[in-house]
This record gives sequence, C-alpha cells and structure tokens, in this order.
Amino acid sequence: MTSVSARPARTTRPARGPRPASGRPRGAGPGRWAVLAALAVLAVAMLVPFLLVALNAVKTPADYAAGGPLALPQAVSLDGIIDFWNRVNFGRKLLNSLVISGAVAVLAVVLSVLNAYALGIGRVRGRLWILVLFLVANTMPQEALAYPLYYIAKAVGLYDNGLALILIFTVVQGAFGTYLLSAVLGAFPREIIEAAAIDGASRWRILWRIVVPISRPTLSVLAIFFFIWTWNEFFLPLIFLISNDNQTVPVALGVLQGERLMDATTSSASALLGILPAVAFFLIFQRTLTRGVTVGAVK
Repeated sequence: MTSVSARPARTTRPARGPRPASGRPRGAGPGRWAVLAALAVLAVAMLVPFLLVALNAVKTPADYAAGGPLALPQAVSLDGIIDFWNRVNFGRKLLNSLVISGAVAVLAVVLSVLNAYALGIGRVRGRLWILVLFLVANTMPQEALAYPLYYIAKAVGLYDNGLALILIFTVVQGAFGTYLLSAVLGAFPREIIEAAAIDGASRWRILWRIVVPISRPTLSVLAIFFFIWTWNEFFLPLIFLISNDNQTVPVALGVLQGERLMDATTSSASALLGILPAVAFFLIFQRTLTRGVTVGAVK
C-alpha cells in the first residue's frame, strides 16, 4: 500500500495588473494636475482679499493716500489697529462674543443630545411630527422671531443682557442639532444598547457612557459649527444688545462702520481684527473638524 505524503496545497496568487509604464501612481494623469491647478487658483482667490486687508491694516494714512490699496507700505505701522482697539474697546467685545458663542455651543450640543436620544433611540410617540416641528423651526427667518422675542426679553428683564442671546441661540441651534442627531442616533447599533441594558445600565448611564463617547466626533463638529454660526450673528445681537459694553464683535464692527468715523487703514484694521479670531478658532479645531467629517463619511 503506497503512502502519499501530505503536501500543502499550492495557493495561487492573484494576478497583478500591469504597472504604469512611467512608474507613476495610477491617478497622476493630466486630470489630477488640472484639479490641483484649479484648487490652487481657488485658494489664491480666497486668500487675496485677506492679504489686502492685512496689507492695508499696517499702513499709515499717508502711505495709503500715496500708493493706494495695492502698494506695499513704506514701514509697518500698527497705529490703525491700536486706534481701532481703543476706540471700540475691542477686548470687551471679543470677550462678549467668546462667552456667548462658547456657551451656546456647549448648551446647544447638550440640548440636541438629550432631544435626539429621546427621538432617535427612545422612539417616543409622535417622533415624526416632532422632527417636522424642529425642521419648520429651522426654516423660520430671524426677522419673524425678533418681535415676540423682544417683548419676552423686556418682560423677564433680560433685554440688553447676553443671557438673552445665549438662551435664544441655544434653542435655535438646538433645533437644528436635534434634527441632525436624530437621524444619526436613529442608526445607532441597537445591540450595544441592549447589551448595556442587560448588564443593568440605566438609560442615563447608557446615554453618557455609551452613546455620547461613540458619537463624540459628530458632537465635536456640531459644537464647532454652533460656535461659528453664533459668532457671526448680527441681526439679533444688534436688537438685543444696545449698550456699548454688551455688544459683540460683529455688532461693534457694523455700528462703527456705519458712523463713517474711520479712514481706510482703520477700516482695514477693524476687518482684520474681526477675521482673526474666527481664523484662529478654525485653525485650532481643524483636526477635530476633519476627523469628525471623516468618521461620519466612513460610518
């Protein structure tokens, strides 16, 4: 009886595709270079206005009158920036905007998580109609809300108070956050929640120990958008904050520009100081924003 030695079966490797003759990766054709060139042109077009503002902000009025807005300054001068900072008490306006925007970003995210947890995971009765109500609230213009909110703020003693804007924008931004997170949490894996419930975790513990940590990238992106949107608000802060010490940065810029008390260099300095905080905030949280968008795309 002949014995056959057991040999491992020979695996066949998948055939590799032909390599590009030039040795370049497969997407480095003319189309890719055309896209990169278009993006470079777009980036330059977006940066040119910012560079012009920064260029004119460090000029003296004499340099601006002699060479115009496109000429290089003879010497760097910070007189326009210092004059604008002292004229409008810009440090106080900056603090007001930071406090209001930061408070709204945190409170609106918390409110959105609580509402979306009940609607997306709790599946409360009438969930669809509640989401429709939040969607309709997002479509209402601020001009329609200004009249009733003005009288409510006057009645409760919150007129000309930053707390009124914090409450208003928390509800407004929370409506959008609830509508967005309800769809995200509606697709949350039910097996994880059921396993935690079997282990004895309460609904509150499931929310803060399981749902929130897993959804942290989405919540971070939402908080960043809430901060930026609140920072750029002009209409309602203009109505509710009439005192100079309570105004925000966009209101201070708009009011001072309307008074026509500034020359071209001071106007450029005001625009530069108004842009820099938002740019700095975006650069600080750029990685968080990119990570949150990438995680959402992968999921």
